[in-house]
Amino acid sequence: MHNFFKKIQQSIISLIDFFYPPFKKIIPINIFRYGVCGVSNMVLDWVLYFIVFHFVVNEQVVDFKIIAFTPHIGTMFITFPITFITGFLLSKYISFRGSSIVSKVQFFRYALVVFGCILINYVCLKLFVEVCGFFPTPSKMLTTLFTVLFSYFSQKNFTFKS
Repeated sequence: MHNFFKKIQQSIISLIDFFYPPFKKIIPINIFRYGVCGVSNMVLDWVLYFIVFHFVVNEQVVDFKIIAFTPHIGTMFITFPITFITGFLLSKYISFRGSSIVSKVQFFRYALVVFGCILINYVCLKLFVEVCGFFPTPSKMLTTLFTVLFSYFSQKNFTFKS
C-alpha cells in the first residue's frame, strides 16, 4: 500500500513539474507546486460546493438538530472538512515534502494557519469594505493576496518547517 501512495505522489509531482518549464525563470519550483496545489484545492472546493449545494443539500436549510443553517452556509460546513484535509495532504506530500515534524504536529499547525487565514479574511474584509470604503470584490482580491502570502510563509516556516 505504501508503494501505491508513493506512486500517486510521484505522479502528481511529475504532472505539476511537466507544466513548470515556462515559469522556470520567474518562479521557484516549490512556489509553483504550492500554487498549483492551492489552486487545485480551491477548484475542488468550488466543485464540491456546487454539487453539495444543488444535489445533497438541495438548496434547503441544513438542520444539524442542534442548529440549522441557511443552504449556502450549511454547504460550507459540509465541504470545508474535505478540502481542509485535501489541502493538508497536498501541502504535506507535494508542496513541503522535506519536513521531519511529526504528522500530528503538522496537522495541528496546519489547522492553526487555516484559522489564521480565516481570521485575516474576516479582518481585512471588514477593514477594506467597512472602514476604508473599498468595493467588496477588489477588497476580496487584496485580502486573498495577504492570505496567500501569510499561508505560504506560515506553512513553509512553521507547519512544514524542514
